[in-house]
Amino acid sequence: MQEFLNKLIEKHKETTKLGKVANYIPELGKANPSDLGICIIDNDGTEFAAGDYNKKFTVQSISKIVALMLALLDNDEEYVFSKVGMEPSGDPFNSIKKLETSESKPYNPMINAGAIAVSSLIKGVDAKHRFNRLLEFFKKITEDPTLELNPSVYLSESETGNKNRAMGYFLKSEGIIEGNVEETLEVYFKQCSINVTARTIAKLGLFIANEGKTSTGEQLISPRISRIVKTLMVTCGMYDSSGEFAVRVGLPSKSGVGGGIVSVVPLEMGIGVYSPALDSKGNPVAGMALLEDICNEFKCRIF
Repeated sequence: MQEFLNKLIEKHKETTKLGKVANYIPELGKANPSDLGICIIDNDGTEFAAGDYNKKFTVQSISKIVALMLALLDNDEEYVFSKVGMEPSGDPFNSIKKLETSESKPYNPMINAGAIAVSSLIKGVDAKHRFNRLLEFFKKITEDPTLELNPSVYLSESETGNKNRAMGYFLKSEGIIEGNVEETLEVYFKQCSINVTARTIAKLGLFIANEGKTSTGEQLISPRISRIVKTLMVTCGMYDSSGEFAVRVGLPSKSGVGGGIVSVVPLEMGIGVYSPALDSKGNPVAGMALLEDICNEFKCRIF
């Protein structure tokens, strides 16, 4: 496996040239587009890693699945999905048009509008408390106490997040967000700005693969919440490339514009990838190619 991963990293360094870093958020534009790393952790705790697997980057939209799990712990499932749907949108992750032309409830928790709605459901006395609860939950499920906010990325996100801010106020006007919009946006921008590594998100994938259990056997979320998250990762986790990704790779996965992809092989392993060069849909181009090669080699698709 180690030799195979080393060869894959070498092979797909060339693939990184097909993408571009997310420079619409100035701090993300500083990433090295040729970076590529992977970490795989199985149920026995065996780890294989290659490339830039230990390089820090911000979690970005991968945080949406963490926020969803916490929101489902904090609230009744029916209430959560009265605020956000379960269907693919077919639009870019940052699109705003269907909020008014279709229905005010965002289509799913994996697009920005849906994630903002979900972040509003995390309980706490103020934005700081709510974000700290999410950060501590993230640390616990990944068993990584080093997780922390990247202040520079947070400020960059907040200063350039005008469309997200517009979504937040529209959701407020429609009664989807019931609390303070700016507090919700602070939580959302901060959750996206948590520093992780490919190993961190591999641990997240393993946690979901094991139906909400840590390596010590502690059940932190119910198997039902894990199933909900895995299903939404399959149908919506790779934005408007989710269908093609399901055909080519076939694993529950979630990408982020910071370059991360978390993938889940149910009951077997978690996979974390770092590849900041993105395609036009906002997905890591070399990371997806690398995952496709892994699934072709080891026949680990769920379909």
